[in-house]
Amino acid sequence: MLIGYARTSTIDQQAGYQAQIDALGDAGCEKVFDEQVSSVAKREALETALDYLRDGDTLVVTKLDRLARSTADLIDIDKRIQDRKASLRILDLDLDTSTAQGKLLFTMIGAIAEFERALMLERQREGIAQAKAKGKYKGRKPTARAKAADILKLRQEGLGGSEIARRLGIGRSSVYRVLRAEGSSNRVLREQAGIAAKLPMRHKVPIAEQPKGQEEAGKTAAPEDALLNPRSKPAKAR
Repeated sequence: MLIGYARTSTIDQQAGYQAQIDALGDAGCEKVFDEQVSSVAKREALETALDYLRDGDTLVVTKLDRLARSTADLIDIDKRIQDRKASLRILDLDLDTSTAQGKLLFTMIGAIAEFERALMLERQREGIAQAKAKGKYKGRKPTARAKAADILKLRQEGLGGSEIARRLGIGRSSVYRVLRAEGSSNRVLREQAGIAAKLPMRHKVPIAEQPKGQEEAGKTAAPEDALLNPRSKPAKAR
């Protein structure tokens, strides 16, 4: 039994999506599983298609990139297909792993893809080493920190951590890390403001603003000597 699988990254790719459905139908697929999700997201239709496979079935896709996101992913999917004693067919490559030629071609494609990735990583490491030697390497800019303002804005609008992460394309842990940091900063500011509010206000009242009673008391205040020596008596007039 031929079982088709079609995928596009977004619902905007309607033309490409329909083209896959038509191609799978022309190839003779009796059942087609389809979805419109990114390759990095959970592909529920693909999981269903793999679980649906039985002994002797063939999973059919129009292009290799519609099936796997990486070489490792491709090898894992192929292993799951083989475990169910089924095969894989890729239309644009005219590849069918149920044949000896198809198996050889599939193995070569996987090896070439792995080789290209190894070269890319090697060039990347060399570039980083040269940049570090010149003092120009700064590393990857933190994604969540760069979007801190957007995170706080969406939070003020009442959105939860999961929805904020989905809209901004970052992890939930990154969202909560930014929110915790913002909460700590606000708490410190509130504590500092509270301490400042409790400090006594020390200032001198101008004489002109003193109550009249205090002003009169100041005129009849005891001499300085009496204040210094309370036991001393004022001298009697002769």
